[in-house]
Amino acid sequence: MNNQPVLGISGCLTGSAVRFDGGHKRMGFVMDALAKRVTFKPVCPEMAIGLPVPRPALRLVKTTVGDIQMRFTHAPHDDVTDKMADFTAKYLPTVAHYDGFIVCAKSPSCGMERVRQYDEKGNQGSKVGVGTFTAALMEKYPWLPVEEDGRLHDPVLRENFIARIFALHELNTLRDKGLTRGALLAFHSRYKLQLLAHNQRAYREIGPFVASLHEWKDLDDFFVAYRDKLMAILKQPASRKNHTNVLMHIQGYFREKLNARQRSELREVILNYRAGLLPILAPLTLLKHYLAEHPDNYLLTQNYFDPYPDELGLRLAIS
Repeated sequence: MNNQPVLGISGCLTGSAVRFDGGHKRMGFVMDALAKRVTFKPVCPEMAIGLPVPRPALRLVKTTVGDIQMRFTHAPHDDVTDKMADFTAKYLPTVAHYDGFIVCAKSPSCGMERVRQYDEKGNQGSKVGVGTFTAALMEKYPWLPVEEDGRLHDPVLRENFIARIFALHELNTLRDKGLTRGALLAFHSRYKLQLLAHNQRAYREIGPFVASLHEWKDLDDFFVAYRDKLMAILKQPASRKNHTNVLMHIQGYFREKLNARQRSELREVILNYRAGLLPILAPLTLLKHYLAEHPDNYLLTQNYFDPYPDELGLRLAIS
């Protein structure tokens, strides 16, 4: 069993020269740092349908009846929409176990958002399209973390995406080992503070759902419903306000264990984070120090402290 998250990725982002112009879009963070902690499964949908390298550029065309088709720029009546649909129909069932997918921005096949659409006369339209392949991917697996290379340059979006793939990997591993009510409850317990940091209202709503676990006869049905709810909550990036609430909540566990000076220092660090004067790594580091000095069984289980490998340096870039 693979103990690393498995991610699909547009082949050009790995450095493979598979783009229409014979080039690539290798991402340094992805291939130099993340590749050490995940297993990548590259795919180039355009090559998968038999197109060569180099090849004529493709574009999304919105027809007069509202359909979105994939056509060649130089020959707008040459349509590869059906070929792409056939490929995705065969390919997508093979990635049901994936923990995430990184796609190439602006691509008519792989773009996740803001892909340029054209009309049938070749006039440029709005950047409102989604690549044909990625649209099918997100429709079939709405819970799957999907991001594109351009957005991953944003530290907040990058951190959020990586946290989601490791969360889904842990949940998928739980299923692979065989679902039990105890294991599902323990998983949710580990993610309580993490969920609270992402969406307080949704955190409160998912609680009663998990509490109803004993009413579910089929644990796999529960797993599917829980996965949808969990990944929807985690998709919303954690805000500074929510992080502050979680940090204050954790602080309460040490109220009787720290002296007055330590309590004051911890509160000041948290408030300075809330004011934007310190990165979140500052209060987290101090809290982890106190947790090592004064172990708490509940806090020690919390995914919030280490949602992904520290060496990825994701929290260093978040102010």
